[in-house]
Amino acid sequence: MTASQSQRPDASSSNKKPEEKKIETDKPKQLIGVYIKGMAMGAADIVPGVSGGTIALIAGIYERLINALGSIGPSLWRVFRQEGGVKGLLAVWRQVDATFLLCLLLGIATSFATLAGIIKHLLDNQPLLIWSFFFGLVIATVVLLLSEIKHWNAARVALFITGIITAVTISSLPILTTAPSLPYLFFAGAIAICAMILPGVSGSFILLLLGAYNAVLEAVNTMNLSVIFTVMAGMATGLLLFTRALKWLLSHYYQGTLALLTGFIAGSLVKVWPWKVDALGTLNSEAVHNVAPWQYPTGAQWLVTLSLMLLGAVLVSALSWWGHQSKRTKSTDA
Repeated sequence: MTASQSQRPDASSSNKKPEEKKIETDKPKQLIGVYIKGMAMGAADIVPGVSGGTIALIAGIYERLINALGSIGPSLWRVFRQEGGVKGLLAVWRQVDATFLLCLLLGIATSFATLAGIIKHLLDNQPLLIWSFFFGLVIATVVLLLSEIKHWNAARVALFITGIITAVTISSLPILTTAPSLPYLFFAGAIAICAMILPGVSGSFILLLLGAYNAVLEAVNTMNLSVIFTVMAGMATGLLLFTRALKWLLSHYYQGTLALLTGFIAGSLVKVWPWKVDALGTLNSEAVHNVAPWQYPTGAQWLVTLSLMLLGAVLVSALSWWGHQSKRTKSTDA
């Protein structure tokens, strides 16, 4: 979301329907930009508690992503039949903004293939450093998005607070440890994909809370197709249902929805707090309890942590500026 988008009116002043959106076209340079933003989303999704939707929102591609995903449905068959054959397939491709989605997914996949090992190593061995970086990133994101919400009123303040409370509550839930059944995995997949779309809520963390993360990870490693296809079916169902609702909200209540999403991101600060210890007050990969900086076993390390927070804030500000410039360039070209 960029500043140029914040002027979008609510439904009371706009009768434009989601289905009437202009189908966007991109030049090769712009598609490379989408690919890079996809890589940034993928890097964020690897970290439990950080959402790729946060990156999409600040990079100015969130609404386009929701519109593209929300266009997938039974109506595509009607689009195909109007032209038929190759022309029909091309019409469907344009309707779902498939070139944009493909470049974005390739960027996300690239991050998972190249950065997952590095980020996991940092989380296991240098958690304070990586959490400090993402903490600064999230704080800057909240500040930037709050500045884009115009005409604050009681309803939007309430939505913002609701988002904070929801994210904090989710982050504080106990992790389930029961062995999941296939119907439960279907449900978990549907809930997790909704979380992945929401800025500030991590899909991988939701799977962890639901006790399905290890089962899904093991299924991928052992190629357990029954589990994999069940989770994928749940994700596809959740994706199609949830994105259509979110698309409608963005079209009719843009500012209110932005306030709620910004609240989700602000609430996620509890999860990305850098100074964490385990139940015994020591450091390991299971460190999930937040402590005051001066209570951290190795010390607050103010110089390093604040520097990394600043770096995260600078990078997200640059990403926001890039998203703004991309929108301005596309508007000029149009």
